Amino acid sequence: MALSPKLELRQGQALVMTPQLQQAIKLLQLSNLELAEYVESEVEQNPLLEQDEPREEREGDPVQAASDTGDQSSDTNVSSLEMSEMSAESGTSDSPLDMDMNEALGSDEPVAGQQSLESERLIRSSSGRSDLGGGNFDVDQSLSGEISLKDHLTAQLGENAGSPIDRIIGVHLVDMVNEAGYLTAGTDAVADIVGCEPEQVEATLKKLQGFDPVGVFARSLAECLSLQLKDRNRFDPVMEALLDNLDLLAQNDARALAKACGVGAEDIAEMIAEIKALNPKPGFAFGSEAAQTVVPDVYILARPTGGWMVELNSDTLPRVLVNTRYYSRINTKSRSDTDRAYLSEKLNSANWLIKSLDQRANTILKVATEIVVQQEEFLTHGVQRLRPMVLRDIATAIEMHESTVSRVTANKYLSTTRGIYPMKYFFTSAIASADGSTVHSAESVRSKIKTMIDDEPPNATLSDEKIVEILRRVDIKIARRTVAKYRDTMRILPSADRRRAKKNGLI
Repeated sequence: MALSPKLELRQGQALVMTPQLQQAIKLLQLSNLELAEYVESEVEQNPLLEQDEPREEREGDPVQAASDTGDQSSDTNVSSLEMSEMSAESGTSDSPLDMDMNEALGSDEPVAGQQSLESERLIRSSSGRSDLGGGNFDVDQSLSGEISLKDHLTAQLGENAGSPIDRIIGVHLVDMVNEAGYLTAGTDAVADIVGCEPEQVEATLKKLQGFDPVGVFARSLAECLSLQLKDRNRFDPVMEALLDNLDLLAQNDARALAKACGVGAEDIAEMIAEIKALNPKPGFAFGSEAAQTVVPDVYILARPTGGWMVELNSDTLPRVLVNTRYYSRINTKSRSDTDRAYLSEKLNSANWLIKSLDQRANTILKVATEIVVQQEEFLTHGVQRLRPMVLRDIATAIEMHESTVSRVTANKYLSTTRGIYPMKYFFTSAIASADGSTVHSAESVRSKIKTMIDDEPPNATLSDEKIVEILRRVDIKIARRTVAKYRDTMRILPSADRRRAKKNGLI
């Protein structure tokens, strides 16, 4: 067959990420502090934008959105922003933020941490392929000041996570990393929250364990050290045997350690020196998260007549206005097409920002309202009645995509009659009952375990096996190793150590 040049016409559909849509998606996952900083930056750059200072004499501030979950027939009503020269229709399923974000973003699934987002620039080519950054990750170039471990990991997630589901899993895994760099929860919990197979979480975790600093995302000291040894190409069966006997290393029993590894005294001395040169807490190389007072985004208030009132915290919502008078005055005096084009661009940008802010408020309120509907037992009776819930449960109920719900629940807090909780707190894995007819949330089971241990007498501390037995009596089916894992995450000592500590008056 002869080769020759020719022209072909093809018709197809493609979703293009406009800068405005990128902005709307970005605003959705910002915390209230990050949102205030972002809006302030936009006001500085756009001469048509103004921040409206709250007027103390104003009675009945309209910048308060409420939804009555006690009246299922009432629609969600939000008036979160004072807007000028435009009307923003939001909260409907056909709004831009309700689209399938997996299709919209390709490999650019939501990531947590505003600092990393500020260092990224989404470039969408005509072929539909997206690229973040455009170069190797460089903390010094992208961020100023001391960076926290989670910000550092989030930035790498934005560049290296593969598929959209990997991004979602990665966001949850990053949230579960403590300051030392260790993973504080198992992969099963993430699988239940995201709604995927545990094997997929394990596969994503393997990718994240290749992030900097080496050794991060480990679930134990042995795994942390093994990751560092593999990075140095020094992990072999002998080293694996040494890591399996770290208790002997802690006891400084070199002779028993050499016997367990099957090597001589000289070799074991070199291996011990190599282990001691590793970093058991790689996360400490980064700054800690700055302690900040938690300001709730949503208030959950009990109604005297029953039910719950869901209100946005108006203090966290920026009041932004478009100065149309200034626009009209300057536009009439503009003589060049360039000046008119500039003013038109700034006007469109200002209107879109206001619409995006209003849409963000609507979406947060809608998600918070549904959380209240599904977790009403928790609000009424406490943490022991917290029901298992995953992102898909909320997304299906409000007819939004899971990635949208994931963004909304990031860095947002609910103020309830039982305290202030992050939105992500209400998404917990399920534990089956003994007969399999009902399920219990992992958080409620942890609460039961803590209550049992707090109430135990000093001379009769409960072993993990005994706790399993007691929980089975109340129709909770749980394994002993799961009890031990929950106890460790709550930093509760084993029964023998608790007994000694209580006798000595230490706890």
